[in-house]
Order: sequence, then C-alpha cells, then structure tokens
Amino acid sequence: MRNWSLLYIVTAVLSVVVCIYAPFDPNWRLPPNVSTTGREVDHLFELIMGITGLTFVGVSIAFGIAAWKFADAPGRKAKYMHGSQRLEIVWTVIPAGILVFIALYQMGTWTKIKFRSEAPRVQPIAEVSARQFQWLMVYPGPDGRLHTPDDLHTVNDLHFVKGKPALIYLKSQDVIHSFFLPQMRIKQDALPGMTIPVWFDSDTASTSEHPFELVCAELCGWGHYKMRSKVVVHETQAEFDEWVTTSLKEQNRDRLKSAKTTTAAVENKGGQSL
Repeated sequence: MRNWSLLYIVTAVLSVVVCIYAPFDPNWRLPPNVSTTGREVDHLFELIMGITGLTFVGVSIAFGIAAWKFADAPGRKAKYMHGSQRLEIVWTVIPAGILVFIALYQMGTWTKIKFRSEAPRVQPIAEVSARQFQWLMVYPGPDGRLHTPDDLHTVNDLHFVKGKPALIYLKSQDVIHSFFLPQMRIKQDALPGMTIPVWFDSDTASTSEHPFELVCAELCGWGHYKMRSKVVVHETQAEFDEWVTTSLKEQNRDRLKSAKTTTAAVENKGGQSL
C-alpha cells in the first residue's frame, strides 16, 4: 500500500516544480501588464499564490509522511483516536485569520477598480454590448454623445488613448458574458438588463497589427471561443480622433452604397414586373 503514498508524493513534487517553473515561461502566465491598477492586481495574485503554495507544500509533506508511515501492512491493527481539540482550533483559526487578512488587504485595490464612487469623471469612450458571439462597440460621433445619428458602430474593435482613463458602459443582449482585458487585468461580468460602468487605462500603446486582446471569460454558448476582440491603444488623442473620423467616413460610405444597391434592386424588380 505504500505505492499509493509514493504516487501521491511524486505527484505533489511535480506540482510544485511546475508551479515554480510557470513564472519563467511567458506562455504559462498572464501577458505583461500595461495598466496602473494591474500592478496591484498582480501583487495580490502573487501574494495569494504564495500563501496557497506554501500551504499546499506543508499539507503535502504532512499527508505524505502520514500515508507512508501508517500504510496498511499484514498484521497491523487500526487504532481509534479521538483527536486533538487544540489542534483542531489551531487549523481553524490560522486559515480564518489568513482569509480575513486577504479580505482586508485587497480592499484598496478592489475599491479602485470596482466601486462606482472611484470611476473617473470622464465622458464614456464607448458603449460595449456583448452578444453571442460578438462584442458590439458604439462610439460617440462629432457631437460627443452616445445614441445619436452620428455614432460610430464597430464589431470586435475597441479603441482608446494611452495614458488616459477609459470609461465604457457594458451591456449584454442575451446571456451572461465576461468582459476581460488580460493586459489590463480587468474583468467584469456583462449581465442582461444592466448597464455597468467599467474603467481602465494603459501606459503602453498598441496597433491594429499588434493589438491587445478583449476576450469573454464566461462560457456563453457553443461559439464562446469566437468572442475575441482586438484592443488598440492610440499614442495620442489626435490619433484616436483621426481613427474615429476615418471610420465614420467608411461607415457612411458603406451605408450609402447599401442604400443605392437596395434602391437599384427595387427599381429593377419593379421594371421586370411591368
């Protein structure tokens, strides 16, 4: 029966080795952070990983020794032990204390990225609506307001400016989705019937050729894997404004072309019927 305890010990050792190796392999960890609050999120992640990692090592050592030392053997009889009330109190109080510490320690970071009172006092750059299986973006046009005739509409294409806080309004048109910006360490569920403000920033620019990512982190249906959007962080406000202007011209040209095509089709159909 000691073979089972040996298997457990080997598995635990391999788990620790993999955990130690992971931070040194870029394919095994989150992409590099580019936001201000992301540094605090990474710190919390590393702190919790360290606490749980040390706990795992300690528990694995104790369990491995017990499994090896007290393995079943011919002629060995089991002994009943009532246990130790003192030990039970210790292993209850210590984890509870650690959980309380983490809950209090993370409050400052959680407040910065989730409490609406901490939202930046800026105009929203876009309204982002999730649906199976796309991200729909609506940007204010020249009038600076959303839901007016000059709005810019895009699909899977999020843009904002480097070094400036970006505020969006997040919605869902069908099921629960999760708005996740890995490089900015921001994640927020999109819930049907609710409009949720989400804010973030980036101290690094990106391009259409090498964009950041927006993904859905909630299993939302068979096409969940399709919900990926590029995120372009413009170097300057002028560059962002130029993109909006160019995109609006393209959008209006497409609408005009579509209207002419529809009109021509209707006229042609009418002529044939006569």
